[in-house]
Amino acid sequence: MNASDTSRPMRWTWTAIGAVVLVAATWMVRGQVQTRSSPMAINGMPEAGGEPSAGGGDDMAGMDMGSDGAISLSADQLRTFGVTFGTVEMRSLSQSVRAAGRVVADEARIEQVAPRVSGFVERLHVNVTGQPVRRGQPMLELYAPELLAAQQELLLAAELQRTIGSSVVPGVPSSNADLVAAARRRLTLWNISAAQIDEVLQTREIRRTLTVIAPASGIITERNVTQGQAVSAGQTLFTITDLSRVWVEVDLRGAEATAVRIGTLAEVTIAGVSDAMRTGRVEYVYPTVDAESRTTRARIALTNSDGVLRPGMYATVLLATPVPSVLTVPSAAVVQTGTRALVFVDLRGGRLAPQEVIIGLVTGDFTEVIRGLEPGQRVVTSAQFLLDSESNLAEVMKSMIGMGGKMEDMPGMDMKGMDMSGTGKPAKTTPPPPR
Repeated sequence: MNASDTSRPMRWTWTAIGAVVLVAATWMVRGQVQTRSSPMAINGMPEAGGEPSAGGGDDMAGMDMGSDGAISLSADQLRTFGVTFGTVEMRSLSQSVRAAGRVVADEARIEQVAPRVSGFVERLHVNVTGQPVRRGQPMLELYAPELLAAQQELLLAAELQRTIGSSVVPGVPSSNADLVAAARRRLTLWNISAAQIDEVLQTREIRRTLTVIAPASGIITERNVTQGQAVSAGQTLFTITDLSRVWVEVDLRGAEATAVRIGTLAEVTIAGVSDAMRTGRVEYVYPTVDAESRTTRARIALTNSDGVLRPGMYATVLLATPVPSVLTVPSAAVVQTGTRALVFVDLRGGRLAPQEVIIGLVTGDFTEVIRGLEPGQRVVTSAQFLLDSESNLAEVMKSMIGMGGKMEDMPGMDMKGMDMSGTGKPAKTTPPPPR
C-alpha cells in the first residue's frame, strides 16, 4: 500500500467534518437573525433590546393577566371588545329531542279471522286486500261436515224435549233441556252466533254452510284464502286492522332515550302531508336496545279518525320533556375546549377569571350547570374566545418564565430582550463588552 492510498481516507474524513461545522454555523446564525428580527407584539411584548410594539397591540397592552389566569380589563376595553354578561340562576328547562319515526298499526286493534272447524270455502264475500269491513259483516260461507252433524243433534234434542216433556218420575229432573243446551254450546264454541242457532231451531232446517262474520271493523290488510279452498281449523284466513288509532314508533339514540319517558309530549309531523301535525304523548318506551342500530324505541298513540295517517309513512317527532328547576347559564357563556367546559366569571372591577364547569342539559338558549358555579354570579356571554386565548397566553408565559434558564442555553434563542414578567416593559440588557 503506497502513501497516496493512505492519505485518501484522511481527506474524506476532514472534508465531512468541515461540512458539518459549516452547516451548524449557518443554522445558528440564521436562528439568531430570525429571533432578533421577529416582532414580539403580543400583549405589548417588546423586541429584543427594543421598545414595545405599536399598532394593533395597543389595545391588548393594557390587558393585565394574573398568575391565576384572570384578566383585568378597563371600562374602555370592555366596550371595545364587546364584552357582555349574563346571570347564573335557577330555571325550569324543557328538554327537546327531535327524532325520526314511522307510522305503524296499533297492535291492539289487529284481528285475525280463523275458522274453528275444518271445511271448504264455497263462497267469498270479501275477496280483496284493502277492502273495508264492518263488525258482523259476512266474510265467507264455509261447508263443514261436522257442522251438519252438530245441527242434526241440536234438532233431535229439541224434538225430544218437545215430545217427551218433563220427567214422569217425581223428584227427578228432566235431561231434555240439558241436551239442547249442550248442543247449543257446542255450536257456540265453533263461533256460530246465537242468531244462526235460533234460525236453525225455528226453521228446523239444517244449514249446509256456516257464515263466517267479521269480528271487528277495519281494513283487510291480509287475505290468505280463495274460493273453493280447503281450510283447516285455526288457519288464518283474513287479518283485519282498525286504523282509527295508530302508533308512531320513534328511534332514540344514546342519551335521547334517557330524556324521554312515559307521558312526554310529542308533536308529530308527517312527511309529504300538509296540515298533518298531530299531538300525542309517549305511551311506552321499550326496555330493549336494537342490536344493529343501537337505538331504543318509543311508542306514541295518535287518533286517526280521518284516515290521514297510514302505516308505513315517515314522520318527524319533536319530544319535549319538562325538567324541574336547575342551575343554568346562558349557552353563549360556555366555551367548549374539547376536554372541558369553561366560563369566565366576573370578579368585579374589570377582572374576569376562567372557571371550569360541568354541564348537563343543553336546551338552546340555556345550559344546565351541575358543578362549578353559584346562583347570582355574572358570566361573560360574548368575546369569550378572545378572553380564552389571552388566558391561555398567561399560562404559556408562566411556563416560559420557568423555562427561562434552559431557553437561554438553546442555540438561536436570544432571551435577553424578552419581557417574561407580563408588564409590557423591555427587559434590562447588559451591553456586550467592547472588542
